[in-house]
Amino acid sequence: MIFALFQIIDILLGVAITVIIVQAIMSWLLAFNVINLQNDIVNAIWTTLDALTTPIYRPIRKIMPDFGAIDLTPMVVIIGIMILNNAILPPLRLALM
Repeated sequence: MIFALFQIIDILLGVAITVIIVQAIMSWLLAFNVINLQNDIVNAIWTTLDALTTPIYRPIRKIMPDFGAIDLTPMVVIIGIMILNNAILPPLRLALM
């Protein structure tokens, strides 16, 4: 039971990292006008990704200094997820089993 719960958490953290990477790449493509929000599919994807990532980014953006056009928030979130997945969850998993 507990093992399955940790597997689900691991999968969700992997999905979160993937969503963050896709959102970051898409923001670069939008910034360099490779794609634009006039396309309905692009707009729908961007709106969904933004809705998924904004609640995660908001508390970190309050703490981080403004670097102008460079947004390091996705990198900080990914590092936080990796720390959670590799340093915090394994000892917790061992303690509960």
